[in-house]
Amino acid sequence: MKEKGKGLELIISEKQDGQWLFSVLKTELKASKPVIQEWMTHHNIKINHEAVKNNILVKKNDRLFIDLQENEESSVIPEYGELDILFEDRHMLIVNKPAGISTHPNEEGQTGTLANLIAYHFQVNGETIKVRHVHRLDQDTSGAVVFAKHRLAHAILDQQLEKKTLKRTYLAIVEGKLKPKKGKIDSPIGRDRSHPTRRRVSPGGQAAVTHYRTLTVNAGEKLSLAELELETGRTHQIRVHMASIGHPLTGDTLYGGGSQFLNRQALHAKKVQAVHPITGELVVAEAPLPADIESLCHTYLS
Repeated sequence: MKEKGKGLELIISEKQDGQWLFSVLKTELKASKPVIQEWMTHHNIKINHEAVKNNILVKKNDRLFIDLQENEESSVIPEYGELDILFEDRHMLIVNKPAGISTHPNEEGQTGTLANLIAYHFQVNGETIKVRHVHRLDQDTSGAVVFAKHRLAHAILDQQLEKKTLKRTYLAIVEGKLKPKKGKIDSPIGRDRSHPTRRRVSPGGQAAVTHYRTLTVNAGEKLSLAELELETGRTHQIRVHMASIGHPLTGDTLYGGGSQFLNRQALHAKKVQAVHPITGELVVAEAPLPADIESLCHTYLS
């Protein structure tokens, strides 16, 4: 399978001769059945320049073309603003989200989110596509967020997230001196019934695993700088897990952190690593520290 124009082209080989089209697409592209069906609905699949409307047997030397271009109006309102792009091509986008804004709207017509800025970015670049986030960050967490530009990329990146091959690395400033210096927190997380937004470690919650290691400690100010990696992506996972072992994030008043150093949780998604959904190449994007966390690190943890 190779890129051609705004899509992908495959010449059916002798080995693929007589196979069902769906089977070839699943094997060659890792395309899910819903994605293939959407392609058929929108006439995105062509064999020998003819649109395919159902699952058929392919023959050797058939020219299979998948048009990845999608002309779908996004429900997200475009909004002008600065966008810090870490990586972008025709298939995916990685941006550095500032603290203080949500990743995406939570209700119809909402503005002021990262998705609104991305919708504007797509609009001015002539891309009539949906804003598809692969994962998200809390409103007051900064750092790298991955978006897909079409159905196939979204499905493949979702699979990577599920299989833990899309890796996310965070930096956090926590209260106290971490002991041991590195470790694994394997504690399920569920809703806190006494609070509308808070989560807690709960035996009946969803499985959640966080790995951490200490980078620097300021014993006098009782602060530690930690690097963390997620195996799962539960809501508030790092914040809940670190608080559960007695080291809430500084600034995270929802989970017991103090506000003397920062007025938001000191959490930054510094790096994402994924296999490119089309080329198969490794994509690594690093988000520079925001000014508030950088200043705190420089003053107390350098």
